[in-house]
Amino acid sequence: MFSIKKFFSETKPAFREKVFCIWRVLPAKEKLLVFCLGAVIIITSLSWFFLYYFKNTEIGPDFGGKYTEAILGEPRYINPVLAQTNDADRDLSIIIFSGLAKYNKSGGIDSDLAEKYEISADGKIYTFYLRKNIKWHDGEDLTADDVIFTIATIQNIEYHSPIRVNWQGVIAEKVDDYTVKFSLNNVYAPFLENTTIGIIPKHIWQDILPQNFPLAKFNLQPIGSGPYKFKKLQKDKLGKIVSMEFSAFDDYYSERSYISALEFSFYDSPEVMVQIYNNKLAQGINFLSAENRNKIKDHANIYSLKLPRYFSVFFNQNQSVVLADKNVRLALNYATDKRKIVDEILGGNAETVNSPILPDLLGFNSDIKIYDFLPEEAARILEESGWRDLDGDGFREKKIKNDKKEEEIVPLEITLATTNWPELLNVAEFLKKNWGQVGVKITVDSKSIGEIQQEYIRPRKYQALLFGQILSYLPDPFSFWHSSQKKDPGLNLSLYDNRNADKLLEEARQTVSVEERAKKYEEFQNLLINDVPAVFLYSPHYLYAVSNKIKGIEIDKVVMPSQRFSDVNKWYIETQRVKKENL
Repeated sequence: MFSIKKFFSETKPAFREKVFCIWRVLPAKEKLLVFCLGAVIIITSLSWFFLYYFKNTEIGPDFGGKYTEAILGEPRYINPVLAQTNDADRDLSIIIFSGLAKYNKSGGIDSDLAEKYEISADGKIYTFYLRKNIKWHDGEDLTADDVIFTIATIQNIEYHSPIRVNWQGVIAEKVDDYTVKFSLNNVYAPFLENTTIGIIPKHIWQDILPQNFPLAKFNLQPIGSGPYKFKKLQKDKLGKIVSMEFSAFDDYYSERSYISALEFSFYDSPEVMVQIYNNKLAQGINFLSAENRNKIKDHANIYSLKLPRYFSVFFNQNQSVVLADKNVRLALNYATDKRKIVDEILGGNAETVNSPILPDLLGFNSDIKIYDFLPEEAARILEESGWRDLDGDGFREKKIKNDKKEEEIVPLEITLATTNWPELLNVAEFLKKNWGQVGVKITVDSKSIGEIQQEYIRPRKYQALLFGQILSYLPDPFSFWHSSQKKDPGLNLSLYDNRNADKLLEEARQTVSVEERAKKYEEFQNLLINDVPAVFLYSPHYLYAVSNKIKGIEIDKVVMPSQRFSDVNKWYIETQRVKKENL
């Protein structure tokens, strides 16, 4: 670097003396002129330098920083084999584990652990070629043995994996250390989506017995191959997990994560999460209800995404004599004002739905029977089928013969179970009022998401359940509506059982032709809507709030909320100027 002091110290004394002499004899005006001219030259040079610098560089990501997010719920199984029924588990699993393939920001499927894959001409054999530079978080190599072990664990009924049904009839074979072949008994059109499931390490899990599998410490201290690795967790004095921290995995096979650490804190209340964000104790919220959207203070980007997800009231006819009557189920559909739910409770951040297959998805049938809001029709159906207000209390009853062939008065009363999320509670209370207007007495029973899953859904101990289901962009309603999925870990929440519907769902899975598969789903919808096993309500927009300090988030389409983390290694907080790519 040029230094005037150094210049004069290294210059010969005679020369320095001449320069000082000239400077001393110059008039003041000439000195000022020389000074100004020199300043102009320096400023011009610096201006040209900075102009060139800023013209040829741009702000880009740099390494460092910590991202904190508030999550609704609490993790139980950060394990892809078990994580499919809990949003908190799914959120964390996707940053810890990698699958053979993964969803991209547009909802399509890209390779992940596999550098490429091949599909046989008959659609029954899928061959995946693994990358050879992949490490587990503990430094061990990831190979085909891990893939085979993961699939075998999912397929083993003793492990109670909720996605077991997706892998039935699939034979997984190791070709060599880095090649895996899947052979299907029958063509299964959506199979590629199955390969997005995270792979677990065989050397960690192989000695853990099935009965101990859900109890193992690695469910909450996971070892995976994804962009972040487990660092620590914190519990309160009651044993509830209050926070977890993860650090960037330096040996991640893909691009190293820019953000150095991720920290997640867990809450039971969306309102508390908003307060946490507004108090700058979190930079993101994984679930933002419509009513809380306007409570978020400035400096947040709120992503509103349409998901292939819907909420319905699922009827369990095995637990209710009342709901075993199709006329009651039909009347409840006519007595439901879906439009008002969307407009008044969800603030317009949802779409009304009338089918288990959503508009814009393969197989959606626009000609299905739609039960419009017609409370007069609901009342007529109930009246004509014998449900009348016999005691003048405003609610209906009916004389029904019991097992002893004796007549008894059965009240038209239903217990509606749901989670204690304010949004769902508001919907449940709205339905209570809606249905009460036609003489149906509703008792709302709300529990935490964990209690709903363990005490109600798993044993199927509910009469009516207000709950959500997540589809994919290539929908496969099999696990939600096939009669084989009536028991846990199946997801047939209405315990729906129709032999013709089963046949259509089975055939659709094995139909390569998109057009033919769509036709079968259309027929299936007609059967199901006619049987009235549920009241389909709405498909909510997914609202996700993140501080505008977090850059690099690109979300277009996601199948489920956890997929917002598909490219989390590209998110960044710190910045630097980098050379423009087009130069």
